[in-house]
Amino acid sequence: MSERFLSIVMIASEVVPFAKTGGLADVLGALPRALARLGHQVTVFLPRYRGTSPGEVVAEFDVSPSGRTLRSRFERHDIAPGVRAVLVDCPALYDRDALYGVGNDDYPDNAFRFAFLAKASLEFVGRTFDRVDVVHAHDWQAGLAPVYLKRQYASHRVLGGVPGILTIHNLAYQGLFPADILPTLDLGWDLFGVDALEYWGKISFLKAGINFSAVVTTVSPTYAKEVQTPEYGFGFDGILRRRSADLVGILNGIDVDEWNPMTDPALPVPFGPRKLSGKREAKKELLRRFGMATDESTMMRPLIGMVSRLVDQKGFDLLSDVMTQLLGLNAGYVLVGSGDPKYEQEWKAAAESRPQQVGAHIGFDERLAHLVEGGSDIFLMPSQFEPCGLNQMYSLRYGTVPVVRATGGLDDTVENFRPQSGTGTGFKFKAYTGRALIRTLRCALQLHQDPARWQAVQLAGMRQDHSWDASAREYARVYERALGRVPATRPHDQRETIT
Repeated sequence: MSERFLSIVMIASEVVPFAKTGGLADVLGALPRALARLGHQVTVFLPRYRGTSPGEVVAEFDVSPSGRTLRSRFERHDIAPGVRAVLVDCPALYDRDALYGVGNDDYPDNAFRFAFLAKASLEFVGRTFDRVDVVHAHDWQAGLAPVYLKRQYASHRVLGGVPGILTIHNLAYQGLFPADILPTLDLGWDLFGVDALEYWGKISFLKAGINFSAVVTTVSPTYAKEVQTPEYGFGFDGILRRRSADLVGILNGIDVDEWNPMTDPALPVPFGPRKLSGKREAKKELLRRFGMATDESTMMRPLIGMVSRLVDQKGFDLLSDVMTQLLGLNAGYVLVGSGDPKYEQEWKAAAESRPQQVGAHIGFDERLAHLVEGGSDIFLMPSQFEPCGLNQMYSLRYGTVPVVRATGGLDDTVENFRPQSGTGTGFKFKAYTGRALIRTLRCALQLHQDPARWQAVQLAGMRQDHSWDASAREYARVYERALGRVPATRPHDQRETIT
């Protein structure tokens, strides 16, 4: 089959290395590179937030949604061969203390800020590109891009007929705003309907993206099924069932260069599937970092790691319910993360009362997160729901056996241990109960007492391939499906450039 090279535009609110609050940024940092390795050209648009390094100014013009004119500069950063980021620099909207709001309070003009991102990005493409094949919007912040494509750029020389793709990274965030802002977004009242943007008397940017995209994707096959159920649909299950024929689940990948125990600078000694001894050194260093003993009995005790937001979605209500039982197990715990103050305080209190069993770092530390993955024996992810999850894949790569709830991407990526055959890559439980969690954790701790069988599970996980390359091929197929045709074949070096 001949190679088909596409010109792909992505729009997102955060992208590594420019801005990050969660996994969305990691995806947008890695997926474009993987697509470029297949020969495609990818341009990623995001806001230029405060503190972001300036790039090369490639355009400057006014963008005027509904008569409100704002001057915008567009700064290019070349990321990798075939990949560039274009940052939309509009200080009135993006030069702020944080990306979305301060504390638990969103900025009151977020609807306009992210509608502007979509509009300005498309304006730039329309003015400077010779062609584009697809526009790929990510989460609610880019949800209006497919609407603008169909409504305002339908007959445009460059953008006319270009299909929109929407990826839902987390359905819990839906971009809900009062309906009366519609005119400020360059959108007419005819869009205030159940088959367009209206959602229980408000408008939803996410619903807009779902209804106006050619194809909708989620970040794992299981999550694509779950979001069509009342339990996981957050009120959108009916909307997504209506688009079920165009809903595709594609598992996220991980950056296997950044997350590689053979080259990770956060680890004291490199290790891999052929030489696991360095993992013991990582465990010793991790215990030291948390002020725990490193004598032989402590080293033999299983160490359970967590790197997470401390919120209900990640299962911290469940952990709170069984905290006494957790501390009664013959295991140590190390935690890195922040979130709900009540869970932060609970884990800080546990670390203070049991300093030789529990270590808690409230906040985020990238280097320490790598050490937790490398030095822990078990990684615990008891999520209520998990669209994809990345840490379980990091854990598998680092020989750290995941114990997870069987939901979303956790269910797709962890193969449950089967005692009869001794095969599997981790341990899963289905019911969202403390009893199921403790029972499954005990099974893992029991297997840990059998070093040979435990190592077999470690090695099975380390042999898994969760790189972005396979996922990128799936996205390329989605793009071709959205186009409804076979894109023209052309040499790699004939791709247009941004001027």
